[in-house]
Amino acid sequence: MIALATDVSIPIDDFQLHGDLIVPEKAKAIVIFSHGSGSSRFSPRNTFVADTLNKKGFATLLIDLLTPTEDLIYEKRFDIPLLAERLIKVTEYIHQYGETKTLPIGFFGASTGAASAIKAAAQLDGLIHAIVSRGGRPDLAENDLPRVSCPVLLIVGSMDDPVILINEYAYKHLCGIRKLIIVDGATHLFQEKGKLEEVSKLAYRWFDKYL
Repeated sequence: MIALATDVSIPIDDFQLHGDLIVPEKAKAIVIFSHGSGSSRFSPRNTFVADTLNKKGFATLLIDLLTPTEDLIYEKRFDIPLLAERLIKVTEYIHQYGETKTLPIGFFGASTGAASAIKAAAQLDGLIHAIVSRGGRPDLAENDLPRVSCPVLLIVGSMDDPVILINEYAYKHLCGIRKLIIVDGATHLFQEKGKLEEVSKLAYRWFDKYL
């Protein structure tokens, strides 16, 4: 049962970032989503995963880390330090927010969003308890990989050859608990029948174990 579903506006400097927060009754933890370049909190793939987590008792926050005006600037979509800084501020806000301040926090990062999640987790010093990356670009946060202390799950499609190599490299440079899972028959966006469901189950199991 959903106890809270609301649009949230999180103040960042002199503007606000908008997100969708869902907190099930007796939520066990919260997962904050960091989207890939050109995507948004309305991404059907991320909302699918979030819905699965909600049904399993996890709160979720899907939020845009760029304003609509900023998102029109292509380079900002790949500004990982900026996105990580925003994600850190969002996480600190959620950690103090009334409905979620007692909940353990995890990150779900897709594509370039995985890089901002890794960089943010490395700087949040133990506040993040688990990360799941879907088709991620962890190479964009290469220097932060050894600094991540929480368990990290890397999920890649078997037909996404360049990203497989990137994630194999990231796996070797992560120092804590980590796992690389290659989903057979899936491309970068996991659009094939049943593949996004598989991603959702893998994410749930990882968060359930470590959050």
